[in-house]
Amino acid sequence: MACNHGSSSSSYPELNYGAGAKWIKNLTKDRLGNFNGGHYSDINLGSVLFTHRIDNTEHVQLKVWSAPGLTKPTFEEAMQQKFKTAKKTNHWWKVSVVIPKYWRQYERVQFEFDPGCEAMIFTTDGITGGYGGDRRVEYIIPKEAVESGSHEFVIESSCNGMFGVPWNGDTIQPPDMNRYFSLASADLVVPNMEAWGLLWDFQTLRELVDTLPGNTPLQNKALVTANEIMNVFSKADTASIGRCRKLAEEVFGEGWEKKGSGVYEEGPKKSNIWGIGHCHIDTAWLWPYRVTQQKVARSWSTQVDLMERYPEHRFACSSAQQYKWLEELYPPLFDRVKEKVLDGRFHPIGGSWVENDSNMPSGEALVRQFLFGQRFFETRFGQRCETSWLPDSFGLTGALPQLIRGAGMKYFFTQKLSWNNINVFPHTTFNWVGIDGTQVLCHMTPVDTYTAQATVGDVNRGLTNHKNLESSDTSLLVFGNGDGGGGPLAKMLENLRRMRAVTNTHRELPPVNMGRSVDEFFKVVETDSKEGKVLPNWHGELYLEFHRGTYTSHGSIKKGNRHSEILLRDVEHVATLASIYKHSGQYVYPRAKIDESWEKVLLNQFHDVLPGSAIGMVYDDAEVLYAEVKKDGEDLLEEAFSVLFPDSVPLTASTRSKTLAGPCKIVAYNTTFFPRWDIIKIPLSRAGSALKAQILQASDDGREGYAIMQCANGAGYGELKHPSNALRAQLKPVSVYTNGSDHFVLRNASVQLTISKGRISSLVDVKLNRELIPEGETGGLVIFQDRPNYWDAWDVEIHHLETVQPLAFSNISVVSQGPLRGSVRAEVKYGQSTITVTISLDAVPATMKDNSRSLFNFDAVVDWHQRHEFLKFELPLNIHSDNATYETQFGFVQRPTHKNTTWDIAKYAVTKSVLLLLAGPFMADPNSLNPNTVSRVKAMFFAFPYCVQQLPPMPNKTKVGSMGPIS
Repeated sequence: MACNHGSSSSSYPELNYGAGAKWIKNLTKDRLGNFNGGHYSDINLGSVLFTHRIDNTEHVQLKVWSAPGLTKPTFEEAMQQKFKTAKKTNHWWKVSVVIPKYWRQYERVQFEFDPGCEAMIFTTDGITGGYGGDRRVEYIIPKEAVESGSHEFVIESSCNGMFGVPWNGDTIQPPDMNRYFSLASADLVVPNMEAWGLLWDFQTLRELVDTLPGNTPLQNKALVTANEIMNVFSKADTASIGRCRKLAEEVFGEGWEKKGSGVYEEGPKKSNIWGIGHCHIDTAWLWPYRVTQQKVARSWSTQVDLMERYPEHRFACSSAQQYKWLEELYPPLFDRVKEKVLDGRFHPIGGSWVENDSNMPSGEALVRQFLFGQRFFETRFGQRCETSWLPDSFGLTGALPQLIRGAGMKYFFTQKLSWNNINVFPHTTFNWVGIDGTQVLCHMTPVDTYTAQATVGDVNRGLTNHKNLESSDTSLLVFGNGDGGGGPLAKMLENLRRMRAVTNTHRELPPVNMGRSVDEFFKVVETDSKEGKVLPNWHGELYLEFHRGTYTSHGSIKKGNRHSEILLRDVEHVATLASIYKHSGQYVYPRAKIDESWEKVLLNQFHDVLPGSAIGMVYDDAEVLYAEVKKDGEDLLEEAFSVLFPDSVPLTASTRSKTLAGPCKIVAYNTTFFPRWDIIKIPLSRAGSALKAQILQASDDGREGYAIMQCANGAGYGELKHPSNALRAQLKPVSVYTNGSDHFVLRNASVQLTISKGRISSLVDVKLNRELIPEGETGGLVIFQDRPNYWDAWDVEIHHLETVQPLAFSNISVVSQGPLRGSVRAEVKYGQSTITVTISLDAVPATMKDNSRSLFNFDAVVDWHQRHEFLKFELPLNIHSDNATYETQFGFVQRPTHKNTTWDIAKYAVTKSVLLLLAGPFMADPNSLNPNTVSRVKAMFFAFPYCVQQLPPMPNKTKVGSMGPIS
């Protein structure tokens, strides 16, 4: 009997004759790499990206003028030159294009210019050239020019890449001064915008496949879609591009592209990732300042152009100095930038003059960074910055939070600590508490870069790498090509739109928003974290466990910085007195000249200049700036002193004998706020009897004499102390003993130092009758290997401490016998280098405080010819202390003398300006010659690396008959 269950409406067949549709997933993933370029570039998507390309002289005419040497002329200067008809060569170009009439039908017409190096189309677009991820070679011809059929414009090409011109391709190598670039294209083209859209679709799909876990629906759906696109696409069938794009909508959502920037208005109300365009331009690094000026114009003009095409695009950029360069050298472009700033789309951030190093500048210089930066932004744009921005500085002083708040900001962004090579910094969003208890809200992007490429991986990492999800689940995505400039590209903004479209319907990827500012990001974090109450705290400095060698690289730059800071402080002090004294208008405080000098000093404090990590050309420029500051500062001092003491002359080696021979009075002005006694040198060959009567000690040849300058009060003038029994009773006369060969002793009533057999064998606190050097150990110069794992000018790795080699003094002689100053001079010869060291002890204490000891001054002249070796001065001490304390801006910082944890081990370097304190039964107060050095504390050692330039001591600045500052 037949059984009829009724007819079924299902189309599922009863019989199956096929093999099935199971795939091999890894092979399908590998296939995706063949859709653009590569072996199949003649038939894959890359073959249809352009509809037309013309490079003949009928349609593209080039005229060129090549700037001489290394000069960087302005646009106005270049336009005055004679341009010659040229084919494809270098440097300033006048371009005339004739556009075929039938091209008016196309969505876009471009001029493609690829010189292989950086270039700028005045004043619209930046060009990068080449074939890296930062490639940008297109200039969109304005619609009106396409309609008219012709267009003329000017291009400046600059013979440097985005990362300079390293001679062997390694980024950190010196530049190749004979590098040539080739003009690969100067073509008029019609891009196939539908094909470009498919290229961006496919790239996002592929990133989803590569980033998301393989067991998620979205990852598999993206792979299926990308694979099907490759099946459907055909070069011979242009309509296949549209069908492929329709397939992509299965992941991105139907009609997503027509929404444009409106795609960010749909989907989740809260976004975990905030996208902000950025262009980190190192103010100098692998290129000099004059190249940076061009990089700024190229990069920022590109961003202004992108804002016209992508309404959601917001661009944040720091460094008032770069804005000022733009204002001075590219005024029309500056006006366009200002328009975008006032429109809320171009965001000045940071509030500082440059993105400065924060460890080596003085506290006052850090204040000036913010003062000059905020003043510039307020005067040009009517607003101050709310967020401090130092993403690339090599560690951050604990003094910064109070200075940031003092500058009117409460937010701080950085990320360099992601480079730590020993410990992983434990926080992403936290309260950074400074040395005085002041806090700022700090965010270190978990994307771990300020040059993100806006990939799916970047966005995903913003959540998966976040270390404080229990208290904050929001991250900043700082995207755009950087270091050498460039900034965001159109492909990045296209990728972000597609990612947002995906997250509007899927949850496997954190949603990203656009069209907001960095300040808005921090305000949301502040609110969501209950004003920081639920966030972790980090107290003190943000120590970078990397690039420790930058505390000593290019010692002359450290010296120039410190001397300039001191000089400008003295100038401001004395000029203020002069302006008060001559308040009727006879003397006007020279603010403009002082500000100009400060701007030069602040510029040289950029985080790749002052640390010593830039190329040699940068330091040629920096030395010129320091020389200008020195000349101008000294001239301003003399001008102010001539107002306060119109009959005075400076006391120098060239002071006229007539001045010294007659009745004169030597005074000095103490610009510090502490009372002090100083031993000063006076030329005796021209001195009269009255002046010689004030001399307490003369040199062996009788040409120089030593006298005591007393400044009884801080910020006041001082006079020479007349020899008397009362004066001698206050002194601690110095004596020098020697056996005539290898044993020398410098001693006064407070301290004693012994050199025996070429090493410092004893250091005694005479008042306490205590030996400070452990038995059997010695101090003096030592040599270490300097062979870091990679970053040669940046790093001094911990393993260099295993290679110590003591050096012995030789040719020791007594140069001053006392009683006011005793000195011995010694030499150290090592390899091809010679170090001459003069060790001096004075009969006065270091300070006027009770029980203050005298200082041993080490003045060194280093003629250095070694490579990859590190010269230091090291002294072992038998003082027990768990920590060594050092001066930092407006406070102090400590380093452990032990290795209990990896955090202790990592802190084997510190920037030391003035003071090292080992707090035990005795306080050591050594004075280092180098005006800014790195110190190493290992057990009870202290060590000061010498820089390898000649470093004469900073002379006391004295004057005859007037007040000369003593620093």
